[in-house]
Amino acid sequence: MDKKSKILIAILLVLTLASVGYTFYKIMIQRDYVISAQIDCDPYVEKCFIWECDPASTEEGEKCTGNPEEDIWYYKIAERNANRIPLCDPETDETCDPWTCEEGEKDCQQILCDEVTAEEQEASCNDPEEYTEENPIEEEAVECEEGDTECEAAQETVCEEGDKECLNAQSEEADGANAPEEDSAE
Repeated sequence: MDKKSKILIAILLVLTLASVGYTFYKIMIQRDYVISAQIDCDPYVEKCFIWECDPASTEEGEKCTGNPEEDIWYYKIAERNANRIPLCDPETDETCDPWTCEEGEKDCQQILCDEVTAEEQEASCNDPEEYTEENPIEEEAVECEEGDTECEAAQETVCEEGDKECLNAQSEEADGANAPEEDSAE
C-alpha cells in the first residue's frame, strides 16, 4: 500500500472511532434522546386515543377479555427527554410522575388525539362531552370515621317521599346531634 492509502485509512478509522465514541457518550452517558410512551388519559376531560381489543387475536394483551374496562383503553402519547425522566417506580412511589413536563422544558410534550395524530397512530378519538353523557360520573361513597360529625353531616341521606323509616332515622340522628354533650369530667 502506498502512503496516501494508509493516511486515508487512518483518517477514516479515527473518524469512525470518534463518531462511535460521541454517540456512546450522547446516548449512554448523557441519555440525550427522546422517549415516547402511551400513558393513561382521562376521557372525561381530554380528547384521547382509543385502543380496542381485537376479538380475532390470539396474542396475549390484544385479545378481548369480555370485561369492557379491560377491552377499551384511553391513552395519550407522552414524549420526554430521557435525562429528564426521574429514576423512580410509579407503581411503588406515589410521588413519582415521570411524564409531567416542567415549564419551558425542551423535548417534552403530551400529544392528544386529533385528526392528524389519529391517522398517524391508526386509532380513533373520543369526544369528552359525548363520553361524559354516555358514562356519567358516579360519586363514590366515603366512609366516615366514628364521631366525625362534619363527614356524617355531609353524607346526609335523602329520603324518598313516604319512607317513614328513613325519615325517623334522620330525625333521631338530628336529635342526637342537637342533644347537649354531658360533661364527663367529674
